[in-house]
Amino acid sequence: MGVPVVQNRKARHDYEILDTYEVGVVLKGTEVKSIRMGKFSLAESFAITRNGELFLVNAHVDEYAQGNIFNHTVRRERKLLAHRKEINELEQAVSRQGLTLIPLKAYFKGDVLKIQLAIGKGKADHDKRQDKAKHEAQREINRALRERNRI
Repeated sequence: MGVPVVQNRKARHDYEILDTYEVGVVLKGTEVKSIRMGKFSLAESFAITRNGELFLVNAHVDEYAQGNIFNHTVRRERKLLAHRKEINELEQAVSRQGLTLIPLKAYFKGDVLKIQLAIGKGKADHDKRQDKAKHEAQREINRALRERNRI
């Protein structure tokens, strides 16, 4: 896995991640240049299946500054590339109640942009509070251990 270009930080907060997949993305030239400059956001984006194909919806790629009339549309649907077996698994998972496809992070693997796509189940508010309480407790434990080792 390459160095992440962008991460969807809210995804793990809002969803319980059940499984992850690595998929490719079909991009235009100006989109690649813009993404390499870091002008890319996965916030509020998700993936859908339509006619046996995967699409990334609502991902924001800023227009390339040196682009011309052939510049890309900022929030267009982008086709995702995966094996037929993986697409069928994702389609079946989404057809179940309450599951959705969320992009966790995007990174370059060589010259190719990859997206880590996850099957997630939405968390209720009380689950988020429990997770935050566990996180805070772990931080306190780590802090106490550091203090103890310092002495």
